[in-house]
Amino acid sequence: MLCTPQERDPSLPRRAVLGIPRALLWGYIGVLLFMIGDGVETSYLPTCFKADLGFAEAGVGIIFTVYGVTAAVGAFLAGGLCDLWGPRRVMMAGALCWAVCHTLLLAVAIPAHSYWLILLTYGLRGFGYPLFAYGFMVWIMAGAPERQLGKALGWFWFCFTMGYPVIGSALVSLLKPTIGFYRTLWVSLAMIVAGALVVLLLLRERTGFQGLSKGPERVGLPRTFLGCFTIMFAKPRVGMGAVVRLINTTSQFGVWVFLPLFLVDQIGFRPQEWASLLIVMMVSNLACVVTFGALGDRWSRRKTVAWLGGVVSAVACLALYYVPEAAGHDYLFVAIAAGALGVGMAGYVPLPPLMTSQDPERKGQIMSAYTLGAGASMAFGPLIGTVFIGAIGIGGVMWIYAALHLLSTVLVLCMKTPSEPRPEPGEHADAHREERQPVGALTAPSRGL
Repeated sequence: MLCTPQERDPSLPRRAVLGIPRALLWGYIGVLLFMIGDGVETSYLPTCFKADLGFAEAGVGIIFTVYGVTAAVGAFLAGGLCDLWGPRRVMMAGALCWAVCHTLLLAVAIPAHSYWLILLTYGLRGFGYPLFAYGFMVWIMAGAPERQLGKALGWFWFCFTMGYPVIGSALVSLLKPTIGFYRTLWVSLAMIVAGALVVLLLLRERTGFQGLSKGPERVGLPRTFLGCFTIMFAKPRVGMGAVVRLINTTSQFGVWVFLPLFLVDQIGFRPQEWASLLIVMMVSNLACVVTFGALGDRWSRRKTVAWLGGVVSAVACLALYYVPEAAGHDYLFVAIAAGALGVGMAGYVPLPPLMTSQDPERKGQIMSAYTLGAGASMAFGPLIGTVFIGAIGIGGVMWIYAALHLLSTVLVLCMKTPSEPRPEPGEHADAHREERQPVGALTAPSRGL
């Protein structure tokens, strides 16, 4: 069997398309299609459950709470399963779970107007998207050149965000008036299947075809998932990284819930203006994720996360309160503050390679710690507001979010990359070739992000 030059010598550079490793290009396209399908329902499904099916608000809340819990668990499982099964099988498991549960939801549960069937099928479907999306993120960590990890991860988040809240919402706005929301949900299933088929048939980078744990490091399922927890204590800097990831989007989810109460009820913004401010926030995030990822590769991952992530996000949180408090109903100034928060969230993009550099042989478990922080932030952000807003108001809550971002700056500056071994005097430079392999390297044929 013929080998490419990169397979014969992993130190040779892989060609890239705008910073995307060419061998992984189809994976990015698959994630974009998949997240478009997953994002179709974002704006209208709660209304469908309440208005069309007649469920009470509390019942609808329980459905989405169960979905959030399963999504968080799926995000945590993705990394550990990649160690055992390989990213490709994890992605296919996520796609299969999504497609089967969504089909049962549309074909059985919704026509029967069965609350319990909807709770079961939609709740279990929550496992699907994190297994697919985060499975590919682990594939990137294992298969891309270390020097391009930041930019490659930036493109991952670009495809993720572009698909989920942006194109997915635009697609349902386009289709709903003509074919109705129920039929549009079948279109979302087609997008999911298309994304899965692109990965299954066209993504041929070999790293993701097998479990990432090798040799003595390969253990059974219980020990693998136990290791996803214990590594945060055995490697304290990995635990710090998980806390930083938790803080990363804590303010985002909190702001989405509580800031409209302040801007609409107290300052006088219209609900449509608040919706457009969210668009400004996400577009500014999209504009910076790739740039900040590349900046982390070329400058410093620690400093990019600390200053452009932590500090900018802290300033933006305070600006979102004090700018409208001082300027009143001034859309432009508040939009600048909202855009700054989107920029700050993008500053955290180089965090995963910073975490995996602490123990390159346990990438899957480290990424489980990373995604655990991501999933927990969905609950932690609103929880902070729920607990404190009655006592200290929205201004005090925004100060808590800002303080957390500054804490993440301190933590990430403590996450120094372990130093590389140096050859002894007189020793041949190739003696430590394996130790000098980039963080993304596993074996010679699997050098890919």
